[in-house]
Amino acid sequence: MKQMRLRAAIGLVIAGSLLAPAAMASSHREAPFITKHPKIDATDFYMFRSFQAGRSDFTTLIANYVPLQDAYGGPNYFMMDPEALYEIHVDNNGDAKEDISFQFRFRNTNKDTQLTVGGKKVSIPLVINGGAIADLNAAGANVRETFSVTVVRGDRRSGTRALVANAAGGATVFDKPLDNIGNKSIPNYEAYAAKHVYSVNIPGCSTPARLFVGQRKDPFVVNLGETFDLINIKAPAVEFLPTAESNARDDLQYKNVTTLSMEVPTACLLNATAGDPVIGGWTTASMRQGRLINPAPKSDADVTREGGAWTQVSRLGMPLVNEVVIGLKDKDKFNHSKPSGDGQFADYVTHPTLPALVEILYGSAGAKAPTNFPRNDLVAAFLTGITGLNKPKSVTASEMLRLNTAIVPTAPGAQKRLGVIEGDNAGFPNGRRPGDDVVDIALRVVMGKLCTLSIGCVAADAPAGALRFTDGAFLDEKMSDASFPYLKTPLAGSPQKN
Repeated sequence: MKQMRLRAAIGLVIAGSLLAPAAMASSHREAPFITKHPKIDATDFYMFRSFQAGRSDFTTLIANYVPLQDAYGGPNYFMMDPEALYEIHVDNNGDAKEDISFQFRFRNTNKDTQLTVGGKKVSIPLVINGGAIADLNAAGANVRETFSVTVVRGDRRSGTRALVANAAGGATVFDKPLDNIGNKSIPNYEAYAAKHVYSVNIPGCSTPARLFVGQRKDPFVVNLGETFDLINIKAPAVEFLPTAESNARDDLQYKNVTTLSMEVPTACLLNATAGDPVIGGWTTASMRQGRLINPAPKSDADVTREGGAWTQVSRLGMPLVNEVVIGLKDKDKFNHSKPSGDGQFADYVTHPTLPALVEILYGSAGAKAPTNFPRNDLVAAFLTGITGLNKPKSVTASEMLRLNTAIVPTAPGAQKRLGVIEGDNAGFPNGRRPGDDVVDIALRVVMGKLCTLSIGCVAADAPAGALRFTDGAFLDEKMSDASFPYLKTPLAGSPQKN
């Protein structure tokens, strides 16, 4: 009965403070405006030194988009938006501004497969497939999905631009694999997707990089349902239940995602002048400022006319920031902002509301919020990097994922799912690997775990800093692959073989 009263209390607090839409998802429909545009919704961003054998001199950048993809989601499935601009940004001198950007643009070409019916040729209704598919631009594909990548050095809009080229032949247009329709249309999806892993030349970089863009199994793991339900997690800490870390459902277990993956020679991402091994990274998506809808389109390509300046509408660096740190009234504002302007959001980090909500719900069981204000431990984790770990030599406080490329990657089989707080300095928050359980890490950090390590505060500031908080959805390195592009083969819309 006491627990029911506590849950009712937190319900009133959340409703009164308009925080109910915040979800403990890395970035799945996290802001009101982006829910209208799922094709440009960034779900997760990963940045880590490659741990594939023989590839430790490379850094992998993974930007995932289009959340909550059901494998059976035909007939359109989840093609990327040709009217959008998708970007991965790297800051290599700590000034909160992009120094290198990789820009992705997409094109979907309707091949208009036709059948002769009663003496007339008629276009088929299936959107992306008309027969078996095994190769790039297969004859059985009704749509050809292609993309290009531009590297921009300096400001993302006014810097020096050059196209990334295929190391085999020099082409600057790449095929993207169709989504995993099912085992009849694409009998061996893993082999089919592997043909879309390219060795590429990045202008200004002497060593080839690797590139893959396509659908993957969503690597993120989270107990979405219970978290949405006013943090209705039945056992939010291991101390409450020994099996708590794997006691809940992973609500993304049967979801796919679209990934933009690059494995870049680390030396090509560093600033030789700065002499700093720490880089920062984040991903964005932008739309044209203006859109006119044609009331009488003559074809699919004629539905809208779009123009004007690129306008950023999605942003993601550190996981969970816009979900459980930024208040509802500023979520869209955050998605439109740049790291250089993050001073406007500082109060959400220095005086966070999530720990107070957790204390209201679970305070009787010992879940007390930290008492140190401002929360300098969270400033270090989210805005500057941690001294001795991933803080640049010179840094402007700003939200982004930061990676110390001088730290040797942890080999597959030895990675710790809780990253730095479990003694694995090659893991989150020093960059982020697919097997890092960032939900559990973030819960523990926001409740004061760093205080117990004397980072920005002391143990006395965090009465619950030693509690092992969890959302109950377990994640470790076994749920991703040990080689590029690291994310597993997407779930098939029709798994049975005929």
